[in-house]
Amino acid sequence: MDHDGAIDDFLSLIFLMTMSEVEPIGIVVTPADCYIEAATSVSRKILDLMKRRNITVAQSSARGINPFPPDFRRDCTIIDHFPILNEENTIATPLAKITGQNFIIEQLQNAPEPVTLMVTAPLTTVAQAIATEPAIIEKIAEIVWMGGALTVGGNVQKAYALEHDGTAEWNVFWDAISAKQIWNTDIPITLCPLDLTNNVPVTPQFIRTLTKQRQYPISDLAGLCYSLAIPQDYYCWDILATAYLARPELYEIEQKETDIITTGASQGRTILKSGGKKIKVMTEVNKEEFYSYLLHQFAR
Repeated sequence: MDHDGAIDDFLSLIFLMTMSEVEPIGIVVTPADCYIEAATSVSRKILDLMKRRNITVAQSSARGINPFPPDFRRDCTIIDHFPILNEENTIATPLAKITGQNFIIEQLQNAPEPVTLMVTAPLTTVAQAIATEPAIIEKIAEIVWMGGALTVGGNVQKAYALEHDGTAEWNVFWDAISAKQIWNTDIPITLCPLDLTNNVPVTPQFIRTLTKQRQYPISDLAGLCYSLAIPQDYYCWDILATAYLARPELYEIEQKETDIITTGASQGRTILKSGGKKIKVMTEVNKEEFYSYLLHQFAR
């Protein structure tokens, strides 16, 4: 998994660790929608809490073209101080001594079979790993990515990008050039775009239901994380993409031809384009079953 340390990234990491169908072999933190030291610390503390200390966390050294605003990135510094994550005096989950890019290379080279990359961050770290060691492409089964907005407006606000037209999604906008580099490969991509996530909000009803099972430490932690998002409209972005790994039958998938715009006022926009890269796109999800599955997995 490659995530970038926002609220829904941590929830996706927690969610991933509950999936018996998935065998995680490493976690990379990309310094996009976060501050890297705090986001790395939270990731390791989550793995400690969930008794998954056999999984190594690595820090990417990637940098984007269009940085996330500081007020977007600060949530990881708050979560890092949650009491539930700080009952122990030390962190046992190992931190890699190499960069996240080199960690991806090493993990893929050592894997006995092709690996799925679950990416809830920009694609920069993956693109840099491939640029360093192109042969690892053969060890990538597919990339499941939360990113893009194909037929709906983006979420890059004018207040944070004065010369942008608002058509891009942030994970692409952070570094559209790296996204385009991945699009230029033959790596299979399954995309969870805003077109789908816009229809799957974090509802008050869902939060109330989650509150009723706060006797479970993971539900309590998830509720604390979601409480930071209360002042804004919040959606199941990364966590919806992550659920696909274990429950693909909940989704309707369509193959679409697509491309990435890398320059100008629309840089970072993901478009439908005849003759473009063929990818699988999540277009519908059984929302009732998804919410039920999420609550069930958090009840531990």
